[in-house]
Amino acid sequence: MNNKMNIGFFMFFSLIILGCFSLFMGIYVIVNDYLFLLEWTIINLNSVSVCMSIILDWMSLIFLSFVLIISSLVMYYSCEYLEFDINIKRFFYLLFLFVLSMILLIISPNLLSILLGWDGLGLISYCLVIYYNNYGSYNSGTITFLTNRIGDSAMLMCIAWMMNYGSWHYLFYLDKMVSFSFVGFMIIMAAFTSSAQIPFSSWLPAAMAAPTPVSALVHSSTLVTAGVYIMIRFNFLIYNFYYVDLFIIISLLTMIMSSIGANFEFDLKKIIALSTLSQLGFMMSALMIGFPSMAFFHLLMHALFSALLFMCAGVLIHSMWGNQDIRVMGGLCIQMPIISSCMNISNLALCGFPFLAGFYSKDLIMEYIFMSSMNMYFFLIFVFSVGLTVMYSLRLSYYSLSSDFNSFSYLSLYDCSKNMMLSIVIMVFFSIFGGATLNWLVFNSPSLVFLPIDLSIMTFVFMMFGGLVGYEMNFYNYIGGFYPLVYFFVGSMWFLPMFSTYFVINSSLGFGLVYYSLIDSGWGEYLGPFGMMKFFISVSKFNQVIQMNSLKIYIIIFFVWISFLIFFYN
Repeated sequence: MNNKMNIGFFMFFSLIILGCFSLFMGIYVIVNDYLFLLEWTIINLNSVSVCMSIILDWMSLIFLSFVLIISSLVMYYSCEYLEFDINIKRFFYLLFLFVLSMILLIISPNLLSILLGWDGLGLISYCLVIYYNNYGSYNSGTITFLTNRIGDSAMLMCIAWMMNYGSWHYLFYLDKMVSFSFVGFMIIMAAFTSSAQIPFSSWLPAAMAAPTPVSALVHSSTLVTAGVYIMIRFNFLIYNFYYVDLFIIISLLTMIMSSIGANFEFDLKKIIALSTLSQLGFMMSALMIGFPSMAFFHLLMHALFSALLFMCAGVLIHSMWGNQDIRVMGGLCIQMPIISSCMNISNLALCGFPFLAGFYSKDLIMEYIFMSSMNMYFFLIFVFSVGLTVMYSLRLSYYSLSSDFNSFSYLSLYDCSKNMMLSIVIMVFFSIFGGATLNWLVFNSPSLVFLPIDLSIMTFVFMMFGGLVGYEMNFYNYIGGFYPLVYFFVGSMWFLPMFSTYFVINSSLGFGLVYYSLIDSGWGEYLGPFGMMKFFISVSKFNQVIQMNSLKIYIIIFFVWISFLIFFYN
C-alpha cells in the first residue's frame, strides 16, 4: 500500500511543479506580450512533412497551469479518499493519462494533435467512469463514451475538410475558414457534445458514477471545459455563422434547464453536476454573444470553485458511508464545521458573492450583457438563471449542512484528515483570492462599467429572490405533491435521457430482438449455418455410403463408367 501511495505523491509533486512553472511562464508571456510557437519535424519523406507543434501563449499557459495545479491537488486528495482501494495504482495511472491528454489538447495548434488529446480524454474518461465495475457504472460509461464519439466524428470531418488548405494548423487558416461555415459548424458540434449542451446533456449527470476525485477533475477543468476552450480558439468562425442565434438559444436553454433541474434533484453529486452544466451554458452563451475573453476568465474561475465543491462533497459522501442523498444528511455544520465552511465558500463563489472568485467573472459578464443590444428573451433568461443558481445552492446548503439531524448525520464522526484537508484549504485560498489576482492579469486595462440604478441592482435582486425562494419552498412537497408530471418533466432534464439513452437503447434492443427472431433464429439460420450444416451432413452420409465397399455400389459405378466411355468415343 505504501508503494501505491508513493506513486500518488510522486504524481502530485510532479504536476504541482509543472503547474507552478506554467503559471510563472504565463505571467511572463502576459507581461511581455509574447507568443511562442514551437515546431519540429518528426518525419520528412519527399513532399510529406509530419510536424509536431506547440503553441504557448497566455491563454494556453494560464489554462495549463490551472489544469496541472487542480489535478495535482486531486491526486493528493485521492491518496486518502481511495486509500483502501485495491486498484488505486491503476486509478493514479488513468488520472495521469487523463491530465496528459488534456495538456496535449491545450497546447496544440494542430487539429491532428488536438484529436489525439480529444480521443484520449474520451477513452480515459470511459475507463474512469466504469472504475467501480458495476452495471450502473458500465451504463453511464457507455453513454459518456458514445455521446463524445459524436464530437470525435465532427472533429474528423474538420480534419478531412482542412486537407483542402494544405495543413491542419488552424491558426493560419482562420481567415480562410470564415468564408465557409462547414468547419465552424463541425467545431460547434464537437464542442456541444464535449460540453454537454442540449441535446447532448444527459451524459454529464450520468458520468457521476465515477469516483468523486474524478468528478472534481473532469467537471471542473478538463473534459467538459475542452469544448469551451476549443470554441474560444475558433471564436472567429462563430460570429460569421448564419445560425449563431440558434446556438445562443441552445446554450441559454441548457443553462435554464440544468438550473431548474438542480432544484428538483436529491443526489448530492448530480446537483453539483447540474450546476456545472449551468455554468457551461453560461460560458457558451457569453462566448456566442461575443465575449471570448470573459468566457475564458469565467472558465478559469469555475474550475476553482467547482473543484472545491466536488472535493467537499467527496468528504461528505466519505463520512456518510457512501450515501449521496441530501435528504438523509443534515446538521453537518455542527459535526463538520471546517468542511461545511469550505463548502459554503464554494457555493457563494458559484453564486457570484462579492469579492470571491465567481464574482469577478460572473458579474463582469452580466454587466456587459446589460450593456449589449440583445432581445428581452435572452436578457430575462440570463438574470433568471442567476436567481436559480442561488436557489439550488441555498437549497443544497440547507438540506445537507444546516437542517435538522437525519438518519446518516449521526454516523459522521470526523471532520477531515490531513490529505483531504490540505487540498481543500488550498482550493479555498484560490477560490477567495484567485478572481481578483487573475482579473489583473487577464485583462490589460481595467474596465469601469456605469449602469443605471435599476440594472445595477437587478442581479442582486434576482439573487436575493432566488435565495428566498430556495429557502422557503420545499420543492418535493410543492411540485412533487401537486404536479407530479411537472416534477417528473423538470427533474428528468426535460425528458432528455428518455430520448438520448432510453429511447435509443429500447429501440435498439427491440430491433435486436426482431433481428434475432427473424434472422438469427429464422431464415438466416435456416439458409445460413443450420442449412449448411444439414447439407454437409447429407453429403457426408452419402460419401460414407459410397465408402462402405458395397458390391452393388461398385457395379453401379462400373456401368456408369462404361456408359460414359461408350458415349464419349461415339
